[in-house]
Amino acid sequence: MPSRPGKPKSNPRSSDKEPRLDAPIRIIGGDFKNKKLVYSGDELTRPMKQRVRAAVFNLIGPAIKGKYAIDLFAGTGALGIEALSRRAVGATFIERHIPTSKLVRQNLDDLGLSDRAQLFAANTFFWARRLPKFDETPWVVFCSPPYELFISQADEMLALINQMIAAAPPDSIFVVESDERFDFASLPYAEAWDVREYSPAVVGILRDLGELTS
Repeated sequence: MPSRPGKPKSNPRSSDKEPRLDAPIRIIGGDFKNKKLVYSGDELTRPMKQRVRAAVFNLIGPAIKGKYAIDLFAGTGALGIEALSRRAVGATFIERHIPTSKLVRQNLDDLGLSDRAQLFAANTFFWARRLPKFDETPWVVFCSPPYELFISQADEMLALINQMIAAAPPDSIFVVESDERFDFASLPYAEAWDVREYSPAVVGILRDLGELTS
């Protein structure tokens, strides 16, 4: 059952030792399990921690097959690539930092996924304001920006998530990663978010969008 908004579930492993920033990033499951991804080690484009990604995909993994992944603030592209590894039909990656977007392209090329993905080297907020037309395939949307954006650009973050939810086909899934400063109760369908804590990360998952909007 989803936890109460603003009251994230704690994770008993949240105090586990974190890997070094320059530690290899690996795909956790699916067709490309254990494949390494290129990562610059730049903390400004830090990926979701490996243990957090594992927990998220344990929760949503079976539902990804057949969906279309959208990786906002893509960083390394690990979330979208993990979805492709688990049989998402395609993926869009948005990453404004040019050197990092080139690494996303390299990771896609290295895994032979370029024909199933499109990459925009663009500001995510601007990209969403001119949202491309997608077909009716349900989405799995990952929103894992630098945590500070939830504070410094709070209104823009809320507008972005609201816009993506409003545009999403029925049966889409949303995954939002923040830290404890963000209140998930401010999001649409506040009571429906499954909010979990993996300190310092807090992750909210919204499922069954079709039932919520019907």
